[in-house]
Amino acid sequence: MTAIRVALVDDEELIRVGLRVIIDAQPDLEVVGEAADGAEVMPMVARNRPDVVLMDVRMPAIDGIEATRRLLAASGEPPRVLVVTTFENDDHVYDALRAGASGFLLKRARPAEVVQAVRVVARGESLVFPAAIRRLAGARVRGGPGAGPAADRLRRARLTEREEEVLRLMAAGLSNAEIAARLVVGAETVKTHVGNVLGKLAARDRTQAVIVAYESGFVSPEG
Repeated sequence: MTAIRVALVDDEELIRVGLRVIIDAQPDLEVVGEAADGAEVMPMVARNRPDVVLMDVRMPAIDGIEATRRLLAASGEPPRVLVVTTFENDDHVYDALRAGASGFLLKRARPAEVVQAVRVVARGESLVFPAAIRRLAGARVRGGPGAGPAADRLRRARLTEREEEVLRLMAAGLSNAEIAARLVVGAETVKTHVGNVLGKLAARDRTQAVIVAYESGFVSPEG
């Protein structure tokens, strides 16, 4: 079995040590690199080629938002980024998600939650927290429904009625299996619809698609 390769980026050594202990205790996970600042991320990733990067959102010099943006803009196939934060309602978290992070993890998370989060994003999935994204998106929506770049992006996507329904359920935080049960269709059918939604929206993963859904006014940040 090939272990999932993980890199840790945090300016607090104590946090990195704690995450390393949690991750290296798992037979299918392995810490392959560390960085104490966003400026160190690109060379560290180039050397160690991790599958997942746990990225602190607040760091001196180059923060986790800019480091995420640079990393995911690099050529080749960049790793998945999981933002690590103290507060889930931090605007920096939302900016990191918009920059391409696949989800976020609270620093107070239990070890089992850390491990599960790494495995989820390593599979190419994303950690969508509807309540947190809705709250953060609410402060960013300007001009009402149908206004702004996200609304233009959604209009250009020309989603089918079924794809729109799937996007609404994604924004509500439902997994593929839960969407399949709700729509009374097969799991493969849902997987196809989700793939179509991501492709038409040019979204890297579910998190990016959900952000478009909220910022365009397609779903309401007010719930």
